Amino acid sequence: MSLSPARLRSAPEAESLPSARDLGLATRLRRNRKSDWSRRLVRENTLTVDDLIWPIFLMEGEAKRAPVASMPGVERLTVDEAVRAAERAAALGIPALALFPYTDPDLRDATGSEALNDANLVCRALRAIRSAVPNLGLVTDVALDPYTSHGHDGLLHDDRILNDETVEILVRQALVQAEAGADVIAPSDMMDGRVGAIRAGLDLAGFKDVQIMSYAAKYASAFYGPFRDAIGTAKTLSGDKRTYQMDPANGLEALREAALDVEEGADMLMVKPGLPYLDIVYRLKETFGLPTYAYQVSGEYAMIEGAARAGWVDGERIMLESLMAFKRAGADGILTYFAPRVATLLASRS
Repeated sequence: MSLSPARLRSAPEAESLPSARDLGLATRLRRNRKSDWSRRLVRENTLTVDDLIWPIFLMEGEAKRAPVASMPGVERLTVDEAVRAAERAAALGIPALALFPYTDPDLRDATGSEALNDANLVCRALRAIRSAVPNLGLVTDVALDPYTSHGHDGLLHDDRILNDETVEILVRQALVQAEAGADVIAPSDMMDGRVGAIRAGLDLAGFKDVQIMSYAAKYASAFYGPFRDAIGTAKTLSGDKRTYQMDPANGLEALREAALDVEEGADMLMVKPGLPYLDIVYRLKETFGLPTYAYQVSGEYAMIEGAARAGWVDGERIMLESLMAFKRAGADGILTYFAPRVATLLASRS
C-alpha cells in the first residue's frame, strides 16, 4: 500500500527518538574515550620504535636484492645491501637486526658444516655491519636448518633428530657467531639442554656479555611457510619438525620449556609464532618476568600484507593493531618484517 502525503508527514512523530531517562550510572567508561587527547592520556600500552627487531635475509653476491615471492615487500640482501639496511635501521632508531641466511645449496650437507665456517654468510654480514654501524644490536639464529641438506634444525639419523650430538654443534656455531660480532645468540632449534650448553660455551670462551634470547616456546606451526621459502628450505625439508618443535595444542608445556631455559641462563625469552600464541606470551611474562619477545612470523606478515595489497583490509591499521596486541599481551619487543615501515610511520607521527 502506498503512503499518502498526509501519512508521510505524520511519520516523523512515530519514528522520533525516545526521551532519555536517567540510567543512574555513576561510571560511564565512554567518558575517557570521548576525544583523541583523552584516549591518549588513558592509553595502557604504547608502541615505540624501541619495541622493534627487524629480521633480514642474507644471500651471496654483491649489490643485489632478490624478492621473496611469498613475502611481498621482503627481499634477500647481499652483505653490502645488508649494511645499507643496517644503516637505515640505525637512522630510524630500530635497536637491532636479526640475521637469517639463504645458504647456497652446494654448501649444504647432512651435518650443516657450513654453520661452523667463520667466513660463512652470517659471519661476513656480522663483521661488515659491526664495522659500519657499531652501535646496532645484532641477533643471530642458532640452528642447523639453513645449512643442512635435509632442512632440519639438527643432525638426522635414521629419520630421528639427535639431540645431544646436535647441541655440541650448536655450541660451536654460537661461538663462531660470537667471534664474528653477534650481540645476542638466539637458539631456535628446540633441542633439550642447548641454552645451558651454549651459555657454558660462551662463558668459557670469554663471551660472558653475549646475551641469549631463547626461542623458549617455538611451535610446529604452519605459519613458517614463507620463511622456509626465504631461506631455501621449503623444498629440501624431509618430513616435519614435530619431534622437537612444540605441539600447537599445548600451553603448560611452554611454561616447562621456558623454566628450563631460565634455569640454564637465558637472558630473554621468545615465543614463535606470535599472534596465534598471545596467551603463551602473556603466561611466560607473568610467570618469569624476564624480557619476553614475540616473533611475528612470515605467515602472519604474508597474510596481512597480501590482504592489504588486494585491497581487502586497511594494511596500515592492521599492521599497527597486530603489533599493539603483542604489547598488550606483555611482550617487551617484537621481531617483525614490518619494522622499518612501522618505525618510519611512528617517526612521522612524533
